[in-house]
Amino acid sequence: MDKGAVDKGAVDKIVVDKVVLDKVVVDKVVVDRPLLEIRNLVVTATAYPPGEPPRHVVLVDDVSVSVQKGRVLGLIGESGAGKSTIGLAAMGFGRGGVRLTGGQILLNGRDIRGADVGALRGLRGREVTYVAQSAAAAFNPAKRLIDQVIEATLLHAIMPRAAACARAVELFGKLGLPDPENFGNRFPHQVSGGQLQRAMTAMALCPKPELVIFDEPTTALDVTTQIDVLAAIKEAIHDTGVAALYITHDLAVVAQVADDILVLRHGKKVEYGTTDQIINRPQEAYTRALVSVRSIDHVEKPQAAPILSVANVTARYKGTNFDVLRNVTVELAPGQTLAVVGESGSGKSTLARVITGLLPATQGRITFDGRPLPADLAARSRDDLRELQMIYQMADTAMNPRQTVGTIIGRPLQFYFGLKGLENRHRVQELLDQIEMGKGYFDRYPAELSGGQKQRVCIARALAAKPKLIICDEVTSALDPLVADGILKLLLNLQAQEGVAYLFITHDLATVRAIADRIAVMYRGAVVRYGAKTDVLTPPFDDYTDLLLSSVPEMQPGWLERVLRTRKMESAGN
Repeated sequence: MDKGAVDKGAVDKIVVDKVVLDKVVVDKVVVDRPLLEIRNLVVTATAYPPGEPPRHVVLVDDVSVSVQKGRVLGLIGESGAGKSTIGLAAMGFGRGGVRLTGGQILLNGRDIRGADVGALRGLRGREVTYVAQSAAAAFNPAKRLIDQVIEATLLHAIMPRAAACARAVELFGKLGLPDPENFGNRFPHQVSGGQLQRAMTAMALCPKPELVIFDEPTTALDVTTQIDVLAAIKEAIHDTGVAALYITHDLAVVAQVADDILVLRHGKKVEYGTTDQIINRPQEAYTRALVSVRSIDHVEKPQAAPILSVANVTARYKGTNFDVLRNVTVELAPGQTLAVVGESGSGKSTLARVITGLLPATQGRITFDGRPLPADLAARSRDDLRELQMIYQMADTAMNPRQTVGTIIGRPLQFYFGLKGLENRHRVQELLDQIEMGKGYFDRYPAELSGGQKQRVCIARALAAKPKLIICDEVTSALDPLVADGILKLLLNLQAQEGVAYLFITHDLATVRAIADRIAVMYRGAVVRYGAKTDVLTPPFDDYTDLLLSSVPEMQPGWLERVLRTRKMESAGN
């Protein structure tokens, strides 16, 4: 391609003598120069496996992509696909020993790969800004929000403090934060998760950057809070005219904000196209799998005599004077799944703590397998403990990193059944086969497993006790959609084989549809809707259930605006 001179009347345009467009030669075409252009990017790192020589690892392999001003590019793929690595590379940054070893990263026409530290500091927080996944971890708890929101703006001398504060207040209002004039005077712990995420978006937009990198900004939020944050981000992008990279593993979410989508897997480009094309006409098998995820069809079982009965339970935490559970009544039959749904703070996990005896109820009774369960864990028998197991949300923190998979799964076998030596090892291998992991994992440590494999080991540990009921506390919320889909299918298969009952805590209505027989909807410590799945998910709805159901993202461009127009109430998290 022969390049002509740059159009001096519009620095963002490049005049080209001859451009091949769809194999048609067009003379003297004026085309927009991309704000960000990544060409053949290669990102590497060195791994140091225990007891093995260092190993060269390619994290991103020959990826090319571009972003025009005012447009949003969605980067999607499972964990380890290279999404965040590419996003950070757009700032000339590689974290934790990661090296940008090949290709070009052109920002406003200049290559920033290999730029010196001074040049990179000059563009970070000025031309390019970053919104992290966990706003709670990104803010300094000892400083007021306003001081942190305007920090980069002042550091780069973009405007004086008074003007920066005025812009921050304007952004607080634009992002739908309460009392914009005084919101910045609060400390991070004094606002909700959704509000803190929007404050971080205000921080990124305050310096008037040209490119903002959003790294999974709504992944840790409830669906009801997520929808408000998504709407605020989309409106702010539109109003300010910035370009953006939006990183996520949820295709339904990125469909609401992105103009184009790049699908990644194992550091390689799988598919690249417009949002409409990727959603409605995907070309690659992996993309089609992402589009069709959560298509599990689970037929609910008829109601039967309960194995677990929670009757009129009220509870409060020690040292407080208010009830976190209020008069909760639910039942669960053998071999069935009760989904407990609601946003953060609704009492879902507190109910699990009461059932397990970690938080004794102040009123009400719990009956399990025909016998009353003592309110306090310390008063329960070994059979009570064995027959009621729990799988936690964060598999990373639920396992001892210094123990092997064999030890982790084998401990309940020894504790409850006295199995040792070869007998223990044989049973552990049976459980590994049952969770579809097979051989080769017995002597591995948690750090050597993927997120989905870690959760499968936690499932095997719970199954080792031969329980009658397993409480699953948000067990798929930290996993990528395809991995989570595999875990749900595994749980359903195990339920069919073992007849175990699940009390499944979640805020994801897609998960509920895939696995539940009965549903309890919780709001501020009380059950507001309860019954068979078909009945609960069939209108007419109360306002809160309607809010929950309508907030589940759908893979349809325009869905976000339609839902915001029609919903009847706000999330408690906002």
